[in-house]
Amino acid sequence: MATIAILGAGLGGVLAAYEIRSEVRPEDKVVLISKGDTYHFVPSNPWIAVNWRRRDTIEVNLPPVMKRKHIDFISVGAKRVHPAENRVELEAGGAVDYDYLVIATGPDLAFDEIEGLGPDRFTHSICHIDHAEKAAGAFEAFCEAPGPIVVGAVQGASCYGPAYEFAMILDTELRRRKLRDRVPMTFVTAEPYIGHLGLDGVGDTKSLLESEMRERHIKWITNARVAKVEAGQMSVEELNEDGSVKTGHDLPFAFSMLLPAFRGVPAIVGVEGLVNPRGFVIVDQNQRNPKYPNVFGIGVAVAIPPTGKTPVPVGVPKTGFMIESMVTATARNIGDLVRGRDAVEQATWNAICLADFGDDGVAFVAQPQIPPRNVNWSAHGKWVHFAKEQFERYFIGKLRRGESEPFYESLALKVLGISKLKETKRPHA
Repeated sequence: MATIAILGAGLGGVLAAYEIRSEVRPEDKVVLISKGDTYHFVPSNPWIAVNWRRRDTIEVNLPPVMKRKHIDFISVGAKRVHPAENRVELEAGGAVDYDYLVIATGPDLAFDEIEGLGPDRFTHSICHIDHAEKAAGAFEAFCEAPGPIVVGAVQGASCYGPAYEFAMILDTELRRRKLRDRVPMTFVTAEPYIGHLGLDGVGDTKSLLESEMRERHIKWITNARVAKVEAGQMSVEELNEDGSVKTGHDLPFAFSMLLPAFRGVPAIVGVEGLVNPRGFVIVDQNQRNPKYPNVFGIGVAVAIPPTGKTPVPVGVPKTGFMIESMVTATARNIGDLVRGRDAVEQATWNAICLADFGDDGVAFVAQPQIPPRNVNWSAHGKWVHFAKEQFERYFIGKLRRGESEPFYESLALKVLGISKLKETKRPHA
């Protein structure tokens, strides 16, 4: 019998628990370690932050679902991973011994790297549902006394789609409340151009997003480095291509949401050979760590180099479709390993995204996610908003019922009419 421990119960961790359970032997033990009992659908956080959704509509209570799937569930966070000892130390004391470990923790949010950044200081976040709920309360107060808004993603961020979504959703909601004419909006981003998305663009995202922002009267600053944030005031440096400071901007704001940079979680930061200097898990083409080959990494926790050099550091996003591909490759590899076979499955790392703008949106497909690509497609229209709503209901409903399937593959097939984007790769013998 083998014990497979999965650290983290976000998108990657929950789906990994489902798929690994189906791939390993009946006698093998699958353990999901989570900091808390609930999973929440992160793509809905921008809607939470303007009170278009309630918390209970996008959450899944995990213990009963995992019990039905014959997966052990531990609702205590990890204090430290000890890969040389095949052991996960828990925050509440005790430990979990494993034969195989899957690290699917997601990121630590590096608000402290910029003075005044974050929901405990002067800006808001939609990275976590707690932050989104706090932003919702602040937005309601803002609507009583409107003023300038600053939205964006700071240097080192590796998730840009939600920043664009939230800027456009704010615009939509303010127009509905007849307040938009009283709210100057500025989009601040580390990207070298609008629509870069950490992917050097996908299809025509540059012109699509620039056009959308012009239409909505949202100004922007690219190659932006946020120096510091104070109450109602943000200092931003706009850089030249050579990294020198082109100009400085002092931006007043009455409400702001800035996505932070990501880093590895404390439980794995500094473990030599397991993570890079930023704390992300080093993996090979089979999602295995080279030094500790019984440790796998999936999702946001994985180290991926940027698509190219930029004046301001820009990270690569790990999208849902890409994460599913990592999960499937990992599950099949562990299934092979427990049966004494070699691990040869490779994730395809394709990307599909529905970016909702409140009343329309942009969809894009990148195959593979990192260029050069075989498929490089984007489109704009009101259908994107309705497609994302449909996918949210579909995903949460399936998860609550404990029905495991390739969700983002279903999105591609059922909503966009695209297939065969998630298949893993098994090299020819």
